[in-house]
Amino acid sequence: MEEIVVYTDGGCHGNPGGPGGWAIVVICGEEARSLSGGDPSTTNNRMELTAAIQALTVIKNTPSFAGKKVTVNIDSQYVKNGITVWIKGWKAKGWKTADKKPVKNQDLWVTLDELNSQLSVEWNWVKGHAGVQWNEVCDQLCQKEIAKYE
Repeated sequence: MEEIVVYTDGGCHGNPGGPGGWAIVVICGEEARSLSGGDPSTTNNRMELTAAIQALTVIKNTPSFAGKKVTVNIDSQYVKNGITVWIKGWKAKGWKTADKKPVKNQDLWVTLDELNSQLSVEWNWVKGHAGVQWNEVCDQLCQKEIAKYE
């Protein structure tokens, strides 16, 4: 069975509260689709989460992708660890962190968790700015989105 490979990136200039951008590349067979967007006032973490949400949304809404294994390559330890490890504890504690504070970006985590649970996703951390081709493409698209707001 063909696998879907995803690369994502998100960033912000002037974090927190500066212009941000996110980008994804979704690869299946010979096809590679890219998508990007931005926000005039956001954070790095919100943009990283938005990129992951957008990628899984594209996959969920593409009928030919149904039932395929998905590998998400992401350069954000925050998102990778959040969705694979931390989220279980957050949900068990009513969306509170270990020190009983509200989880930041809960709105995005809820959406990502819902999408993640509907798909067969493996999360893989990749080092950013290390010459990984599709990660670099995502970074370039992300920077173009940020520039629209500067």
